[in-house]
Amino acid sequence: MKTNKFIFALFLLVSFVLSSQTDYTITNLEVNDKRPHFGLAISPNGKVLITSYKTNKSGRVIIDKGEPILSLYEGDISGSGEITNVKPLQIANTEDINQIVSATYSPDGKKLYVSTRYEKRKNKPKGKFKETNLHLEVAEYIDGKGWSNFKVLDFCLPKYSYAHPTISADGKQLYFIASIKGQGKQFTRGQSDIYKVEIDASGNYGEPENVGTNVNTYAKEMFPYISKDNVLYFASNRPNGIGNYDIYKSEMDANGKFKKAEVLPKPINSIASDICFVLTSSNTGYVTSKRKKGKGDDDIYYFVKE
Repeated sequence: MKTNKFIFALFLLVSFVLSSQTDYTITNLEVNDKRPHFGLAISPNGKVLITSYKTNKSGRVIIDKGEPILSLYEGDISGSGEITNVKPLQIANTEDINQIVSATYSPDGKKLYVSTRYEKRKNKPKGKFKETNLHLEVAEYIDGKGWSNFKVLDFCLPKYSYAHPTISADGKQLYFIASIKGQGKQFTRGQSDIYKVEIDASGNYGEPENVGTNVNTYAKEMFPYISKDNVLYFASNRPNGIGNYDIYKSEMDANGKFKKAEVLPKPINSIASDICFVLTSSNTGYVTSKRKKGKGDDDIYYFVKE
């Protein structure tokens, strides 16, 4: 009898594991090559924003001080989830912005938020700080020129790093990661934590607020994405995950607080690093991963939840 109970329990466990791993189908996309593709965002008109290496007219990667330059690309979404017609995002040639790590659009598509560096910028802050520190800027689109008038968000202090912006569907909260050192619940616990700021009706930004210990740990949190139903997805290298970096989710309660984060199952996560996650519908989306049998560095995968 005990043997039968053990076999039955083992059968249930195996069935649960298999079902949790086959809830999704996942496909490596044609857009991938040897270059990394990450920093995903979906525009209001249904296009995909991608971060990858900047190339010249002959397709060669542009190098600056021994480091490839990161830039933004935009593509269309086909019926099968492929990303097609990928082109460099149009940024005004009068802008001196360099090394864009990630970006997102405002819900109305009128603003572009980017994470970038102070290197080679004309309007650098005064004082001592690392020019490689990341910070957030916002731009507006001007017909015939492209994205223009990049301005540093006023809560970004040069001595700290701020990156990976994502904005709520109502446009009232901007989420991002930061490394703000100090003591107290608003300071960063690990290498980087997820924060948010409120955006008022006049477009003013509040002070950074750490989203709390249900989300942030003493490890590193990166690439937050807030869905239309206020679920926060992000990457973390905290212990007891599936791989190096894994995708987690945290649901928002009725009081606007985030619940305890949960790791997403395989095959969304793998034993490698999985760092960016966005939804295109309630059951489809993209994840960026360095998993085995990829085409290069970070590859974009399209997933469908069955």
